[in-house]
Amino acid sequence: MALSMHRDSSNSSGSSKHQQQLDASKYVRYTPEQVDALERVYAECPKPSSLRRQQLIRECPILSNIEPKQIKVWFQNRRCREKQRKESSRLQTVNRKLTAMNKLLMEENDRLQNQVSHLVYENGYMRQQLHTVNSTTDASCDSVVLSGQQQQQNPTPQYPQRDANSPAGLLAIAEETLAEFLGKATGTAVDWVQMIGMKPGPDSIGIVAVSRNCSGVAARACGLVSLEPTKVAEILKDRLSWFRDCRCLDVASAIPTGNGGTIELVYMQVYAPTTLASARDFWTLRYITSLEDGSLVICERSLTSSTGGPAGPPATCFVRSEMLPSGYLIRPCEGGGSIIHIVDHIDFDASSVPEVLRPLYESSKILAQKMTMAALRHIRQIAQETSGEVQYSGGRQPAVLRALSQRLCRGFNDAVNGFVDDGWSIMSSDGVEDVTIAINPSPSKFLGSQYNNLSMLPTFGGVLCARASMLLQLIITLQMDSFDSFPNIYSMQNVPPALLVRFLREHRSEWADYGVDVYSAASLKASPYAVPCSKPGGFPSSQVILPLAQTVEHEEFLEVIRLEGHAFSPEDIALSRDMYLLQLCSGIDETATGACAQLVFAPIDESFGDDAPLLPSGFRVIPLEPKSVGCYSLLASLGQLHDGPAANRTLDLASALDVGHGGPRSAGEADTSNQNLRSVLTIAFQFTFENHYQESVAAMARQYVRSIVASVQRVAMAIAPSQLSSHMVPKPLPGSPEAVTLAQWICRSYSVHTGGELLQADSQAGDAVLKQLWHHSDAIMCCTVKMNASAVFTFANQAGLDMLETTLVALQDIMLEKILDEAGRKILLSEFSKIMQQGFAYLPAGVCVSSMGRPVSYEQAVAWKVLNDDDANHCLAFMFMNWSFV
Repeated sequence: MALSMHRDSSNSSGSSKHQQQLDASKYVRYTPEQVDALERVYAECPKPSSLRRQQLIRECPILSNIEPKQIKVWFQNRRCREKQRKESSRLQTVNRKLTAMNKLLMEENDRLQNQVSHLVYENGYMRQQLHTVNSTTDASCDSVVLSGQQQQQNPTPQYPQRDANSPAGLLAIAEETLAEFLGKATGTAVDWVQMIGMKPGPDSIGIVAVSRNCSGVAARACGLVSLEPTKVAEILKDRLSWFRDCRCLDVASAIPTGNGGTIELVYMQVYAPTTLASARDFWTLRYITSLEDGSLVICERSLTSSTGGPAGPPATCFVRSEMLPSGYLIRPCEGGGSIIHIVDHIDFDASSVPEVLRPLYESSKILAQKMTMAALRHIRQIAQETSGEVQYSGGRQPAVLRALSQRLCRGFNDAVNGFVDDGWSIMSSDGVEDVTIAINPSPSKFLGSQYNNLSMLPTFGGVLCARASMLLQLIITLQMDSFDSFPNIYSMQNVPPALLVRFLREHRSEWADYGVDVYSAASLKASPYAVPCSKPGGFPSSQVILPLAQTVEHEEFLEVIRLEGHAFSPEDIALSRDMYLLQLCSGIDETATGACAQLVFAPIDESFGDDAPLLPSGFRVIPLEPKSVGCYSLLASLGQLHDGPAANRTLDLASALDVGHGGPRSAGEADTSNQNLRSVLTIAFQFTFENHYQESVAAMARQYVRSIVASVQRVAMAIAPSQLSSHMVPKPLPGSPEAVTLAQWICRSYSVHTGGELLQADSQAGDAVLKQLWHHSDAIMCCTVKMNASAVFTFANQAGLDMLETTLVALQDIMLEKILDEAGRKILLSEFSKIMQQGFAYLPAGVCVSSMGRPVSYEQAVAWKVLNDDDANHCLAFMFMNWSFV
């Protein structure tokens, strides 16, 4: 029977009999029928209002003998019990995780202890060799020590003579693979180093480590998931479901073993991450078995000439890579769930790619992010979806949303790689080999099997893809000037991949063309539009992000983007309609080491189905390992890139870098510090086209991708972490006076025209004038004045750069008419003749716009002519006073 406490409101202090009655009335006894009625209401509304409780008493006769206050107390107690139950369940889960994590840490401690013992043994071995060799044979000593050390660190496996094509021979290879994999997963076969930022804990993904000083690249992860081992093994075997770079995985044959295991011969193809490299493929033996302690093991290795075994299928468009013993150890956990050990060890044959791109295939951190951690995250995601912890919007099932994300990634990878066996072919170029145009005439490439009826689209020509790759990098050369704290800087700004992709996601209008978006959206109709004839810059539009799903650790977002069109003239109304994109954004966490950032989207209909046709386009930015190099050696390495087979598909942002205007300098001529930070940006955009518009669409796509490249370059320079500290001076622009001379002209012209002083009177020295102008609190900037040409900014001080939200390198791309609003342009036009005759003019308060589209208000502005030493007009200067972002 249920009991509920009820305090009597009476404060009387009568006889002992009355006190006994009071004590007896503190508790109310509920019947099972009453409890069931209250439980049903609690399931619908855990916290009913007073009116709802009174209504409950009226509707349920069995509750008529209970006061509303007692029912209120029952609901309070019920909520308290529910809260305690949830907290108890949470603590039990945390305790189970901590117990499993403690077990993992103890095993890791044992492994490190074994590693220490191994290193002590190596040290003793080397000391013994040094003491036993003759001091007169130093060369022999070196060779003995080095060879002994190499044998200890990288022992060459010696395989016995066997018939590797027979089942017994394959089983021998499988058992050797199992032993080597377990040595990496739980032993000291590989020197593991914990990955930066991956700290173990009950809420973390697990313990993640990368290899050090081993052949190829390797990564290892250990974690706990609330799924049974058999379910985990089933998920991990389906590599296509979680490894986004996997193009195909075919099991050529499966052979059962006598111990209850299975040997599989597997062929796998892996997409290339960029257009600058070839895709990889693997021919492996996979062994699925169980251990004596009940653990499941899935281990795998490549079959090569050294291991023996059947030869794999040939593939002309792929580079055959080697998978060294890798796999998954899945151990049952006490209280439910599994402890997973994942090891990935691969030799990607990095020598087959240009040297500047080899970090993509020589980084264990990239392997950890793309393969090892991806597998563990996928299992954790499914575990939380199974337990109901993950909530999704839009009424779609988690499996459907994962399938949509997979289709977006796969479609984008297909566009980047353009495999011949998929039907892609390269079009002839227009003479400038910066953007590659590929054609796929197959309707099923876009439409899918349910729309694969050519009678519906009699003029459908196929799918066209425009793609390009570029090297984003930072090269800084600091040459000390006459005062040490005030160097000149020559740089290409670098931006973290996560920051760049996040900006592209949130500020689509900075790079996208509305007219092209309209053309892409029209591909969902039976008859796509012809080539878009949009105005320069397209029609203005705003975007609304509608979230669909996100992964548990928020490293990936699936969302719908609504592009709201706006018409400003009657002829624009036809194109000013809302459009929708299905968009996948990943890798925007700046703390993730080695993570690839990606933004992929495809036009969809407002009510798109789960199997709707998708034609993905987007961006991918992959960081390269930072490495300090000299400026000229770096440019030499870039030259190797242009000598490679994919040189005609590369846009090198550093190729136009001006290292200095004084020619090459010797080492003793200047104190120079060089640093290089690089990442690879890959862009691919897909369009449908009609047969008679193929050449026109190709020209449009090529021009559009080039404009996007220019926009991304401008954005990257604008949002990069500023390398221009308060002590740095702008690099003089080609054809302009030196910075000191320009600063003197600006200040002298201001004094001549206005009669006032721009700077303090005591700053007459050239360096002091430039330094004070650079640190002036008001935004000061100069622009060109040419007939029949737009006014372009050529100089700005630090406050001016902050107001325009740009950098000195990108300043030249900003036009005066773009930052002024309509009222500001009218005022400047009306005052322009006064400025040219009188030399200056005061402009009233107003609002302008930064290069990022943010409104900026100012209280007053001054415009004046800047005269050179010959009193000829050089440029026009502006000073915006007391400005601030609105």
